[in-house]
Amino acid sequence: MITQEGARLKRHYEEVEEELKYRLLHMGSLVEEMIHMAVLGLLERTKDPLMKVHENEKEVNQLHIEIDDRCLKMLALYQPASTDLRFIVGALKINSDLERIGDQAVNISQTTAILLGHPQLEKKLFDIPRMAELAKRMVKDSLDAYVKKDVELARSVVQRDSEEDKLKSEAFHELMHLMQSDSSTIQRALSLILISRNLERIADHATNIAEDVIFMVLGKDIRHHVEDGPPVLPN
Repeated sequence: MITQEGARLKRHYEEVEEELKYRLLHMGSLVEEMIHMAVLGLLERTKDPLMKVHENEKEVNQLHIEIDDRCLKMLALYQPASTDLRFIVGALKINSDLERIGDQAVNISQTTAILLGHPQLEKKLFDIPRMAELAKRMVKDSLDAYVKKDVELARSVVQRDSEEDKLKSEAFHELMHLMQSDSSTIQRALSLILISRNLERIADHATNIAEDVIFMVLGKDIRHHVEDGPPVLPN
């Protein structure tokens, strides 16, 4: 039987959990905007959107520290178990991935600022616009999966990671070929390779968030394809 004090503590925990979720989602919206603005500056060849990336970074860094602190206090105060414990552990990990996504957006904006000082390549941006759209959608869907506790949506994010890897590989090979055929393109092509790598890492972090959602809801760790079962060893 739940005592009056137990019921009060439970209500308080639920309020704190909702506040934590709100702050994570706010942080997620900030990093989504950072990705969008960094890529917009690249696509439209203008520095104006890049300023917003650096403005958001300050708030993201503040939230990163604050959310970690809230999670640690929740662990100490409520000593949660089972689903509640997985929620807090998942929030800690998602917080870290969101901060790193913000860092990757900053890297894109910095590389873009350098690129804007040079003429655009003849083929422009190769597969990078497609990579950017895919990465942004993966981040959004991973956060939606977190809010809705939607395991199937989280799994779809995990599955899309291989598509982002494929696009990065294709862009890398095309840009390497371009540099080999025309040495005047080396600096610009290397910058685009760096941006493609940043986008691929954003997709990796979105995949981490999706995996954390699955762990939070099901208590199942699917990292390294554990969900597929143990590997078959050779005879």
